[in-house]
Amino acid sequence: PEHVNRSRLKATLMDIFPDTPLEESSRDLSVDLIIGVNGAGKTTTIAKLANMYTKQGQSVILGAGDTFRAAAIEQLKRWADRLNVPIIATKQGHDAPAVAYDTIASAKSKNIQRVIIDTAGRLQTQVNLSSELKKIIRICDKAHEGAPHRKILILDGTQGNTAISQAAAFNEMVGIDGIIITKLDGTAKGGAVFSIIKELQLPLIYIGVGEQPEDLIPFEKEEFITSFLDAIYT
Repeated sequence: PEHVNRSRLKATLMDIFPDTPLEESSRDLSVDLIIGVNGAGKTTTIAKLANMYTKQGQSVILGAGDTFRAAAIEQLKRWADRLNVPIIATKQGHDAPAVAYDTIASAKSKNIQRVIIDTAGRLQTQVNLSSELKKIIRICDKAHEGAPHRKILILDGTQGNTAISQAAAFNEMVGIDGIIITKLDGTAKGGAVFSIIKELQLPLIYIGVGEQPEDLIPFEKEEFITSFLDAIYT
């Protein structure tokens, strides 16, 4: 590393990130659709987002739209209880787009500001998953014009190239608006962030750094790169 000028490296790394940060919503009703494969940390990230919005004084409702896995529904219900936020959930195997519709309708009738909807993440059957996600998006727009406002992809930071190919597949299916990278609890894993963003050129909104509801931090490009370089140059 001594041979590589730190400030030059910093400039190079800064250039990797797209300049268009994802705007925070100022709408009366904002719908986040959460996308990603099972095991990437979707459910925990939904809880973290809900916790963050609640702490900001916004009202939140969750939609258990991963109806493919009973465990996903149960896990999200437990988080909803723990965070004391309402949830719309049905049984395993039920219609995911209907859950999305009901969640948005419920938010509108109760004047809830933030809707967070989970989705299934079984990439093995891409065709089914793709048509289900597209249907959920159409139904969200029916429930509230312009929804979902953000299609957010959850990626596991320890997965490297696998995360990149997952992201490319989801982006092709539905067009991703922003990314949250999870499991970044050590700077060493931070390197994955650069390759993921360089490949995808999508805004990175938050990073997940642990298992607790407060372990979600807004991504600050300069701060992140500085701490990454500190680890290399000390």
